[in-house]
Amino acid sequence: MLIALNKPFGVLCQFTDDRGRPTLAGFVRQTDVYAAGRLDHDSEGLLLLTDDGKLAHRLTDPRHKQPKTYLAQVDGEIDDTALATLRRGVTLKDGLTLPALAEHVAEPDWLWPRDPPVRFRKSIPTSWLSLTLREGRNRQVRRMTAAVGFPTLRLIRVRIGDYALEGLAPGQTRVLQP
Repeated sequence: MLIALNKPFGVLCQFTDDRGRPTLAGFVRQTDVYAAGRLDHDSEGLLLLTDDGKLAHRLTDPRHKQPKTYLAQVDGEIDDTALATLRRGVTLKDGLTLPALAEHVAEPDWLWPRDPPVRFRKSIPTSWLSLTLREGRNRQVRRMTAAVGFPTLRLIRVRIGDYALEGLAPGQTRVLQP
């Protein structure tokens, strides 16, 4: 079984929490599935869950380099220099990242409001970019955009390999064909 979930902001990628925070159990009714990969509690979007260990391995193991595409709202107007650096690879504390596909995009017209909303400052604009990575370091997109001078304010994963978020509202699930 393979399930796509649009993970809402503030939800942990686990089924239980001893501190009472929102978890996947509030959105996924199927039993015996687990997340194939993770999204931080402050990130949103596509999360795949499965009961198939081999499939989970294929989706998450860095050796398979499944492309993962994110939309990031960043602080400031992203410029060509920053995009070029993202495309070459960014030096982080844990080493140089693989090159990313990076492009400036318009704010998606299908985007749902976030609760709580992203901070708004009149004097500092925001912009959106699409980033596709083939590795999965901890908080990698956030660290990459910060390293090029544009901290991430909102992060939404929209694709993992052949699987897309399309048409799922926050908290909704869809059964997929693996």
